[in-house]
Amino acid sequence: MEPYILSSQGSVSDSISDSVSISDSVSISDSDSISDSISDSDSISDSVYDSDSIPDTVPGSLSNPVYPSASSRSVDKPASSFFGHAGSLSTSNRASREDSLFSKQGNSFPSSSRDEGVRYLPGRNPVTVLSDITGHSTCVGEYMQFVQYFRDRYSRLSEIIRGRMNARPIESLKRRSFRRGSDGNTEEIAIIGMVSDISTTTNGHKIFSIEDPTGSFSVLIRNSDKELFEMASKLLLDEVIGVTGSVTNDGKLMLATKVIQPDVPNSVQRRTGSHGKAVLISDVHVGSSQFLEDSWLDFLDFLKGESDSEDMREIAAQVRYLVVAGDLVDGIGIYPDQEMELDIQDVYEQYRKAAEYFREVPEHIHVIISPGNHDAVRQAEPQPALPERICADFPANVTFVGNPALVDLDGVRILIYHGRSIDDLVASVPGVSYQEPAGAVLEMLKRRHLAPTYGSRVS
Repeated sequence: MEPYILSSQGSVSDSISDSVSISDSVSISDSDSISDSISDSDSISDSVYDSDSIPDTVPGSLSNPVYPSASSRSVDKPASSFFGHAGSLSTSNRASREDSLFSKQGNSFPSSSRDEGVRYLPGRNPVTVLSDITGHSTCVGEYMQFVQYFRDRYSRLSEIIRGRMNARPIESLKRRSFRRGSDGNTEEIAIIGMVSDISTTTNGHKIFSIEDPTGSFSVLIRNSDKELFEMASKLLLDEVIGVTGSVTNDGKLMLATKVIQPDVPNSVQRRTGSHGKAVLISDVHVGSSQFLEDSWLDFLDFLKGESDSEDMREIAAQVRYLVVAGDLVDGIGIYPDQEMELDIQDVYEQYRKAAEYFREVPEHIHVIISPGNHDAVRQAEPQPALPERICADFPANVTFVGNPALVDLDGVRILIYHGRSIDDLVASVPGVSYQEPAGAVLEMLKRRHLAPTYGSRVS
């Protein structure tokens, strides 16, 4: 199959109209290496809050406070560093630990959502759900689960970097048994670890701490190395990187010459023997006063092959899949005074209205829907699929998955993610903006993680 995408950029005001008007389609297989690479190493773990279904509530009373973010809970704050090594706590919005998250309390890693059972949904347009947290969320926020979470992240991502550099344990840097040059610094040495602290010196250089299971070490990047300094300016807490450089004569600092991120490799496009197209949209926001109903009805006409344009009718005839990446409805209580901007005040009525719309989608099109931050599931990621009491109203050609989720559409893999972590990337990475969200996606790819920094908006 060599399917193509009609894609939309997911905002309340333009998500539907964009998906109708785009004529220059992008190959799904162009995205295949992206989804493969992230999913192979993505380690978003179970949330502190385990709530795969909506509790019985008064209709219309569903709000986000029912599903608080993981960052609203905390573990008792210790005096030690984030990983329990010597140093200060690097950030206040992360849950703190009683000792190292790389502590020697066993070396097993918990299975993540990507290791759970695969679901195969046969039919004319088959879907295989390869990775989905739904039904497998068991984390309750105990201390050792935080330990296992960071061990798992370090293990997966460091393994990727280790294939590109001959790294040694950080503990070995403190033995001072290396050959040294005339300047007193060591020969070039490589280490791999998780970034735990980032700061700027009085002279404008970047200095950060990097930690692995054996210890932590400080790394300096001079502002005279423009390319490397620019890269250092985009480093995020908790991301796993490799660093090459020399250790100073006093053995307390590494002078970096190279920083390696997991990143994605160049790979060939994946194609299958069959043909077809997929339509990718998001942020429908049924129930909002800003919902573009006329544009949505035009979109349904397009899917049914009833467009005025012959070209669009030819495209519609080849559509086999419709993927909705979150925010199917506008929800209730998502932000202050939201009820003033709702045409439908009851969240269940919003979903019933959405179900009516999706019953108009031709039966041969397989629809895949994942949740977003406006949907009636917990806010912490990964989010489970919508609960059965809501899904029951939708037609049989609709499949519900969690967020994020990795699916196979007749041989082509698609990674579905609503993108809440874009908020954190915009706030933390210079040059990333809401106006050009593709920049945020590139930063995810470089780190091989959808939410590199623990806490904030996504947990």
